[in-house]
This record gives sequence, C-alpha cells and structure tokens, in this order.
Amino acid sequence: MWYAKGVERLDAELKLVGEYCLRCKRELWRVQYALSRIRNAARILLILEEKDPRRIVEGEALMRRMTRCGLLDESQNKLDYVLALTVENFLERRLQTLSSRLVWPSLFIMLECSSSRGASDGRMKRKNQKAAAKKAG
Repeated sequence: MWYAKGVERLDAELKLVGEYCLRCKRELWRVQYALSRIRNAARILLILEEKDPRRIVEGEALMRRMTRCGLLDESQNKLDYVLALTVENFLERRLQTLSSRLVWPSLFIMLECSSSRGASDGRMKRKNQKAAAKKAG
C-alpha cells in the first residue's frame, strides 16, 4: 500500500514523543532538522580531500562541537561518527530526559509522600479527637 511508509513514520514519531516526554512532534522535528544539517555538513566535508584546509578546519570545529555537546566521545574524532548519529542520541542529551530518568532516593520519596498526606491526616485526626472529646465530655 502507498500509505504504509507514512503510517510507520507517524508511529515511530509518536513512540519517540512518548518515550522522551516531548511536548509535541514539533520538538522532535526540530531535533531531526538539526541532525540533518549536521550530517549534511559532515557529508560535504567528507567529499573534500583529506588534506583540504577547509575539511581540516571545519571538520575539527564540527567534531569539537559534537564533543562539547556530549554527543561524541573524545575517542570518536572522525566525521564517520557524525554520520552515525541518530535522533535518539540527541534526545538522550536533553535535560528533561536526563531528569526524568534520574533515580530518586527512596528517602526523598518517603518524605514527599508523608508530607503530602501528613497535613490532611493530622487535621482529620485532630478533628476526630475533638469530636470524641465532645461525646465523652
């Protein structure tokens, strides 16, 4: 069927939006666009000869930018690694993704749960004690 590829793309986009807690598909499209521009720049530089000064200067700048952003390691200093980047690599570096995947210590969770229930439990307990004291006295 002619529309099967479009449906698969939409399903993949929806899965990424849910997996990485994106607000809307526009955020995903923005990342895809940024990745396509970076990969296009790497492709253009790879076409040039290895000794070409433009390839050396712009290639090092591109690799430095990718390393600084945390997308590539120091050991991955070739343009081929830039071409191997995926949307998932970019989305893993988002602050929202990192904070949502952070494992919270159980102490904080216990304190949060007790503080949210403590106020209403304490008020009801005092109210019930007051009602019991009126009945008894």
